[in-house]
Amino acid sequence: MKKGKNLSKKIITKKEPEKKLTVFLKEKAGRNNQGRITVRHKGSGAKRLYRIIDFSQEKKGMPAKVIAFEYDPYRTSFIMLLEYDDKEKRYQIAPQGLNVGDEIICDEKTEVKTGNRMKIKNIPVGTFVYNIELEPDRGGKLVRSAGTGAKILAHGDKYTDIEMPSKEIRKVLNECYASIGMISFPEWKYINIKKAGTKRLMGIRPTVRGSAMNPVDHPHGGGEGRAPIGLKYPKTPWGKHALGKKTRNKKKWTNKLIIKRRK
Repeated sequence: MKKGKNLSKKIITKKEPEKKLTVFLKEKAGRNNQGRITVRHKGSGAKRLYRIIDFSQEKKGMPAKVIAFEYDPYRTSFIMLLEYDDKEKRYQIAPQGLNVGDEIICDEKTEVKTGNRMKIKNIPVGTFVYNIELEPDRGGKLVRSAGTGAKILAHGDKYTDIEMPSKEIRKVLNECYASIGMISFPEWKYINIKKAGTKRLMGIRPTVRGSAMNPVDHPHGGGEGRAPIGLKYPKTPWGKHALGKKTRNKKKWTNKLIIKRRK
């Protein structure tokens, strides 16, 4: 979509990444340590450098200045290059509404301002946050994709209730850190992928319909001409439910922290 491309040109201020903050990751193409395909339809793709993102913002109490906004081929949102008072540079996910020259800080308690990071217990109810920790000092794990933000609903003695972008409501430890604001580039969801070649450059290989296969390869396969699947419900290539089946582990320890499941 042209609108999304034009907007990204306005926001991005630096084309070449910071060399010291990049690393080349070997492409595994969906294979495990034995070389077997465990995730299908992955492979090829353009060569790219991984930008090392500081998800935990380890420099507590030290202000950082935004010196550039950049494109990151490994994520949907933009990233920002920060320079701290000791002249060290680091990458972080860029929130919406931040400009070059602005200062942000990570501390236990600080000003409620876009880009600032603090403990969840000190963030006012109703504030939108991103890059949320699940365990203290382990780095942000939740809400990291373009245009997303979670909402602080209520504070308790040990946990805080947070509404996720999926509308799931879950408890998160008060001592965990979160950043204020919503992530940049919400227009990302409107971008159209216009040709198959773009998908290949993204590292996504073609997906063949099960009904176009032989019965030996897929439960939907076989039949003369274009035929219905002939089953009560769609199946995966391994015979399991393809739609509407809950796949979350019932014994997962974080189940007790979920107040309301997503729709």
